[in-house]
Amino acid sequence: MLLVWMYTIGSVVIVSLLSLVGVFTLSMDQKKLDKILIYLVGLSTGTLLGDAFIHLIPEAFATTKNTLLISLSILFGIFSFFVLEKFVHWRHCHKMPSAHHLHPFSYVILVGDAMHNFIDGLIIAASFSVSIPLGITTSLAIILHEIPHEIGNFGSLIYGGFSRKRALLFNFLTALAAIVGALLVLLISTDFSEINKFLVPFAAGGFIYVASSDLIPELHKNTEAKKSLLQIATFVVGILLMLFLLRLG
Repeated sequence: MLLVWMYTIGSVVIVSLLSLVGVFTLSMDQKKLDKILIYLVGLSTGTLLGDAFIHLIPEAFATTKNTLLISLSILFGIFSFFVLEKFVHWRHCHKMPSAHHLHPFSYVILVGDAMHNFIDGLIIAASFSVSIPLGITTSLAIILHEIPHEIGNFGSLIYGGFSRKRALLFNFLTALAAIVGALLVLLISTDFSEINKFLVPFAAGGFIYVASSDLIPELHKNTEAKKSLLQIATFVVGILLMLFLLRLG
């Protein structure tokens, strides 16, 4: 059991540290960063939708035959994130995002990412509880999956008004939800498969909402042909990365 704890905690710590991938931008010139931010938003949009439709929803259908539960969970995820954004949207955003005026979608992204990381923690701990080899392969798949996801999220947070250091901090704090999820499985020693039947499609609904309601409209704000084509390209790259990771897994 001690070995399971060691491998599980080690794996979720590595997954959490991936949230700091944006540290490479700290030495980058602000003007250069501003130029690539919208493309990171495109990447984030692609990875969120790709994750929802290629990973999470198929996983939900693989764990239960109750299609109504999955459909309702997805819809409830969309509705919940809509309500959440209503609460944080205390004033209509006519201003440009800045450190003093953050777009509400920044907070919604953080909530969605925290939930996603929490589920990752549950899955990693449950996999190691079955066997060490299964836990290692599951952890590797999640680690590979998280890299493009975290890069896209980091870019979206900065685009929404976070400073680079603050985006790194909050991204890391949401990543710690993976450790919470893992500890729940290890301490309670309960089969979370029934809960995951709801949580996985719920998270998918949240990702669909954030990508479709918040990020895609941001991409539409720039209609210049060259930039639009690059946005489309990064959008597609995000989806292809999720598809590649599925094949790799």
